[in-house]
Amino acid sequence: MKFLFYTHSLISDWNHGNAHFLRGVMRDLVRRGHEALALEPKISWSRDNLVAEQGAVAIEKFRETFPDLNSQIYGEDFDHEAAVADADVVVVHEWTEPALVERIGKARRDGGHFTLLFHDTHHRAVSAEGDIAGLMLQDYDGVLAFGETLRERYLKAGWGRTVYTWHEAADDSLFRPRPEVEKTGDLIWIGNWGDDERSAEIVEFLVRPVDQLKLKVTVRGVRYPQHALDALSDAGIQYGGWIANAEAPRAFASHNVTVHIPRRPYVENLPGIPTIRVFEALACGIPLISAPWNDAEGLFRPGQDYLIAKDGEEMTRLLEKVLADADLRDDLVTSGLETIQARHTCRHRVDELLAILGQCGTARVTEQLAPREAAE
Repeated sequence: MKFLFYTHSLISDWNHGNAHFLRGVMRDLVRRGHEALALEPKISWSRDNLVAEQGAVAIEKFRETFPDLNSQIYGEDFDHEAAVADADVVVVHEWTEPALVERIGKARRDGGHFTLLFHDTHHRAVSAEGDIAGLMLQDYDGVLAFGETLRERYLKAGWGRTVYTWHEAADDSLFRPRPEVEKTGDLIWIGNWGDDERSAEIVEFLVRPVDQLKLKVTVRGVRYPQHALDALSDAGIQYGGWIANAEAPRAFASHNVTVHIPRRPYVENLPGIPTIRVFEALACGIPLISAPWNDAEGLFRPGQDYLIAKDGEEMTRLLEKVLADADLRDDLVTSGLETIQARHTCRHRVDELLAILGQCGTARVTEQLAPREAAE
């Protein structure tokens, strides 16, 4: 089948975590013999910032790293009706311009034989509810929400015809342990500062514990204001700026522990939705300690796959304990990897997507799914 993904960007992961997941899903679809194409707008905040900061070499590096991925940039004169008519499945991400969301829905309503899905991987349904409420989703065959609480928000508000929970996951062909990499640091955190949604939490669960323990720490990410950079520096933390997501596995492998610091809107209003870095870190086999986060859907085994610190003092104590206990680190790595491999790879998510299509897909899709299901 031909899958078409409308996304803010496939090429750029600069402050754009959805690119991580979409790359993994597309790669698995291609491995299974499907065709997958991403469409991204000519004006892309993420890609524009990436090029401004890193230069065109970052785009070239993406092409080298992911030769199996195809992305096409569209402008104002792009024929979207022709593009979707040629596809079997069209998935539209929630950062797509509202007018285009409606236009693609109209193409489906006006006789399009493709299956049309809307994909939400953000907290705007609770933090900027009007943005989502204003989208015209009545012509979409289904909505993919990256957490059960988000799915319930859509259902309660009457957004979309049918809503499915479709969590993010790790591309385990890329995110895997790298035992050959030498350990050079104690702790690494890969995350963006951005929007003041977790600035206090970063200070409490990262900066202060590190300062107290005098650890060798690296922080990678973007959108750190000067006062944040000063706080990192004062604590002896090395700030490395942006890191390409494909380079994260090696960065994880060179450190002994990492942390999870979720954004406040998820903790307070959308429990059960972790950052994608939890999936990726555990897939890489690095011990993880999380700031308070309610795994409402039982995605993991808290206390076994990762540890939880209820406050900064406990984070300090747990970091010290994990770094001093090699057996504990090994247990966390083994358990976390087991859960990822059993439930949370992009292969699992593609299986789930195909099952969803079997429920809400058009005749064109269900007819093509049937032979595959029979073969399996």
